[in-house]
Amino acid sequence: MKAFKDLVFNPHPNGDGIQARMEFDNGYGVSVICTPFSYGGKSGLYEMAVFHDGELTYTTDLGDDVKGWLTEDEVTELLKKIQEL
Repeated sequence: MKAFKDLVFNPHPNGDGIQARMEFDNGYGVSVICTPFSYGGKSGLYEMAVFHDGELTYTTDLGDDVKGWLTEDEVTELLKKIQEL
């Protein structure tokens, strides 16, 4: 199972903060960011969006929006759930 430690962060495209993207064998993937404009970013926390087949999706059991204010451990827990979908 992939975890937070497996994410590779690069500069966010807007120039502020960082972003990591990861795709899984089940067709799902994530974008994890920490920017001054993301939910929790100013506090050093992370925001995660879920993708399916390359498209942003809000139709999983994980909710109908991006997840914000996430710690590294919470990102790992969500990554595990996404990999199990």
